[in-house]
Amino acid sequence: MLDIKLLRSEKELVEKKLQSKDPSIDLAPVLSLDEKIRTLKVKSEQLKAERNHHSKQIGEYKRTKQDASTAMQEVARIGDEITTLDATLASLESELADRLSHLPNLPEDGIRSSLDPKDNVCIKTFGEKPVFPFPLKNHVELNDRLHLFDFKRGAKVAGSGWSVYRGLGAQLEWALLQFMIDVQIENGFELILPPLLVRPEILYGSGQLPKFEKQVFKLDDPDYPLFLIPTSEVALNGLYFDEIFREEELPKKFTAYTPCFRREAGAAGAQERGLIRMHQFNKVEMFAFTTPMQSNDIFQEMLESAEQILQALHIHYRSMLLVTGDMSFAAAKTIDLEVWLPGQNGYKEVSSVSHCTDYQARRSKIRYKHKDDKPEFVHTLNGSGLATSRLMVALLENNQREDGSVALPLVLHKYMNGIKELVPDGPL
Repeated sequence: MLDIKLLRSEKELVEKKLQSKDPSIDLAPVLSLDEKIRTLKVKSEQLKAERNHHSKQIGEYKRTKQDASTAMQEVARIGDEITTLDATLASLESELADRLSHLPNLPEDGIRSSLDPKDNVCIKTFGEKPVFPFPLKNHVELNDRLHLFDFKRGAKVAGSGWSVYRGLGAQLEWALLQFMIDVQIENGFELILPPLLVRPEILYGSGQLPKFEKQVFKLDDPDYPLFLIPTSEVALNGLYFDEIFREEELPKKFTAYTPCFRREAGAAGAQERGLIRMHQFNKVEMFAFTTPMQSNDIFQEMLESAEQILQALHIHYRSMLLVTGDMSFAAAKTIDLEVWLPGQNGYKEVSSVSHCTDYQARRSKIRYKHKDDKPEFVHTLNGSGLATSRLMVALLENNQREDGSVALPLVLHKYMNGIKELVPDGPL
């Protein structure tokens, strides 16, 4: 949520920044509504002062045994007017809150203004694209003989866009998760296993509602108005909903493992077969609450932690500073880590590290207090550390051999009980 005071004082600058994310944004209706509310509030306060004045007169009239009926009628009339006005104010304030909730976070100064993801800026690369002296296979073709996951039975159970991991595929998935969790714990993140279902206000606080309600799964149960999490960022942000930290408690750094659930998986193109885009995928998340002074350092820590995993797995990747129009709704700055997928002949994001400033904290009423000072909003940061489905694709496709086998990175051997390679079932 943006501070309405900022919109009032720097309307042109704020509107220009917001339009770099969404050109359709127009602050005029928002500020017009805000002005109407402020005018009505002044009128309401004036009426309440007038009512108090007449109420005192009534008391004086009764004390001196004078006729107070006219003053009492006036107090009643003013009271009715206040009731009507306050009801109007409540409705208008609800409308203003809704309008504000649809405005994204402001991009940080220095972020390239563009709506085209092709303008994202590559700020770093690690490793080189592998060169194969044989016809390479994508992960779906490799899976035909490795039998790591089963799309047919996943579809039988839940429909298209869902998969079943089985055998060594399930073991490899779990090995990746264990390895990544260990890295995050070593880097000072507290492990959390949060609920997979959250209340609407928790989704609202993270910036998912109301704008993105159609992209998340919701329980069809009036007794449980809950949503499946699209990312554990939502639940982690909600841990301290409407709370105040002591400054010395910050920063608080968390990591969580959860499945993530997203409806938009059905939009996959012809190149996004198999595990590339699914309704359910596993992810290790990083999340932090910080003071404004700490947030840039924590952003860098998160980025380095995600990169540490990819480097240990020896996977070629690039770091991309996203342009304004490609950032998430709540982010002020985002760097994506994109791995090279030979079978897709392109890069795909496996981690997105975002600085959300005080945007989520304002929506979630999460603050911190320095001694006797007035509470201030914290900053929140989040990052994938990492999402496994595309990481699985990267491991298989980048480490494939001509015979269809796949070499596993050294760092995973202990998590795979000594298994060093995946071997196909029979000759090509």
